[in-house]
Amino acid sequence: MSSTVRWGLIGASTIARQWMVDAIRAEGGEIALVMSSNADRGEQYAKELNIPRATTLLSELLAGVDAVYVSTTNEQHHVQVLAAAKAKRHVLCEKPLALTLADAREMVAACSSVGVVMGTNHHLRNAATHRAMRDAIASGRIGRPLFARVFHAVLLPPQLQGWRINNPSAGGGVVLDITVHDADTLRFDLSDEPESIIAMAQQSGLGQGTIEDGVMGVIRFRSGLLAQFHDSFTTGFAKTGFEVHGSSGSLIGTDCMTQAPIGTVLLRTASGEEALPLNPENLYQRSVRAFHAAIRRQGTPAATGEDGVRSMAVAIAALESIKTGRNTPINPEL
Repeated sequence: MSSTVRWGLIGASTIARQWMVDAIRAEGGEIALVMSSNADRGEQYAKELNIPRATTLLSELLAGVDAVYVSTTNEQHHVQVLAAAKAKRHVLCEKPLALTLADAREMVAACSSVGVVMGTNHHLRNAATHRAMRDAIASGRIGRPLFARVFHAVLLPPQLQGWRINNPSAGGGVVLDITVHDADTLRFDLSDEPESIIAMAQQSGLGQGTIEDGVMGVIRFRSGLLAQFHDSFTTGFAKTGFEVHGSSGSLIGTDCMTQAPIGTVLLRTASGEEALPLNPENLYQRSVRAFHAAIRRQGTPAATGEDGVRSMAVAIAALESIKTGRNTPINPEL
């Protein structure tokens, strides 16, 4: 592999257009090809984003790149990542990794077996707000963490609706789209592992058929901490937030469950209130930078394939809890 990482985009997606293309280029990568199942869409996408080639064939894309970014609909990830591993291409995959834990584990194992890097594109752990909260918790500034609250209720923009609200077989719904991010961010900030979950879902006008467009629930972590979460596709006037309350202080994160490098973190203790210093940067550039370093054996991806499995295990358990009405164990080994 040359010093410049040659990327292929598997999926002519909105997230690649809005965030990943620029991030890859800003971090010294080259985008060589884009693959779309629709030839006309792929050609137009390539033209608009100055990508040299478009193809409808995964084999053609894999032949011309060092690494792939997978952002197709969720049900396609499994086959595409296995093909990339077989071709010994490094993989950065969108969440959720797959629709079943068995498939996700197979993807991680396939990449590991041939020595290629696999990352999950959990962008939020790259945010300055969450890195600051993680550091504050680890250094004991709020004492023992007891409770957390995540507010990730947003209005899903029209260009992102489609299969997310009308196609269960593609992995649509708010749990696989947003709750999976909550799970990863909680794991990252708290350095703790979830053990069980209870959740209730809502259909408030956007989700079609059996697809949920709102969810609330509680996750119990290994330490005993309880984390409350609220996720939605239909809430247009709320701010996102992430709070952790400990035995001797609280962290209040505002506007921090977002793709943009924004947000604030307030530390509140008996001594008063303090705004934590932040060094914001583009979340996706930071993700790509870490991925490039991992390819060069100089670190690990910001979120590994294993991180993707563990966040997905929380989402799968949430869906089971919604169906049964019961507190449900979270088992990433299934």
